[in-house]
Amino acid sequence: MRLASGAAAAITVLAAAVAVPVYAALAHPASVTLAASSVAAQAAAPAAPGMPAAPAAGNPAGHAFVPAAARAVNTSHPTRVVGHGTAASCTSRAVVAAVAKGGVITFSCGRGPVTIKLTATATVRNTSRRVVLDGGGKVTLSGGGARRILYMNTCDAHQVWTTSHCQDQANPQLIVQNLTFTGGNATGHDIDGGSGGAIFARGGRLKVINSRFIGNRCYRTGPDLGGAAIRALSEYRGEPVYIVHSTFRGGVCSNGGALSSIGVSWTVLNSVMTGNKAIGWGANPASNGTPGGGSGGAIYTDGDQYTVTVSGTVISGNHAREGGGAIFFVSDNRTGTLRIEHSALHHNPSAGFETAGYPGIFFLGRGKPIVLDSTLS
Repeated sequence: MRLASGAAAAITVLAAAVAVPVYAALAHPASVTLAASSVAAQAAAPAAPGMPAAPAAGNPAGHAFVPAAARAVNTSHPTRVVGHGTAASCTSRAVVAAVAKGGVITFSCGRGPVTIKLTATATVRNTSRRVVLDGGGKVTLSGGGARRILYMNTCDAHQVWTTSHCQDQANPQLIVQNLTFTGGNATGHDIDGGSGGAIFARGGRLKVINSRFIGNRCYRTGPDLGGAAIRALSEYRGEPVYIVHSTFRGGVCSNGGALSSIGVSWTVLNSVMTGNKAIGWGANPASNGTPGGGSGGAIYTDGDQYTVTVSGTVISGNHAREGGGAIFFVSDNRTGTLRIEHSALHHNPSAGFETAGYPGIFFLGRGKPIVLDSTLS
């Protein structure tokens, strides 16, 4: 059966805290299995033996429309270039310096693919109007399992306050395209509790195009933190973070094995999320005797009025120790909306709880999730 417009049972909100996680009392694991469409199933199929460890970016079978605001930018005339034509010239120091100066940044690291292991986190200065990183499909930035890779925070005084309202300002704009991020690790970072293993972005605007996030990490336990790959907060005027034609694989964090946010909208187009895990336990608020966390195997979102749109995307093989093996969505004032279209969500177990009728999803928001021309199982 194809799910056309959602059919979950009504959720009864419990006011009192109990010994088990509060969310666990709100929903039960779903038993409904929905057949996959042929296109989505093909995109979700595991790689054949001998395929490279790092998959191509995005879902090749995804055909969701990409609005102008979500498209790649022209980098044919860069402001600065990392490297001088050889792999050896593409150093951590060069990357960190280029990001600090801002502008349109490309790489000249030779003909072959190159991995640049960062010895320090590349940090965006808030005086930059725009920072564009374009790896040309050949550059991998690695945190070496020891550090966050890319950091932007308009409310961090060390990066210069440029307005009196740091939580809602238009710039910097951070655009990442044609890059791979691996080995990012935000564990131990004080900012936002160790969230955002590959990218932490607070304020301004963020979009990610044609990129891969493989094996990134953040804190293993704790409520309301997360994003092994990306943590986003305080986007300008509530505009969405755009994730376009990108892949997220093997991310591990307390919550949000790929993406995580509070009060931020997301538009995820033609992408793939697989093998990500939320490994905290105790949910949010944390149950007695637990550290909290464990929700949103791929995507963890919380806040009041915000939206999440997933289109042309495959989310499969992710796992949550508590709720939402694929997507955890909580709108505290019940104004937020979740929309899934032309997508396939398969085999995303929620070990604790999920919303009946929506396998792999825990949802508290306005009405029910909108599911169009998609399959959930």
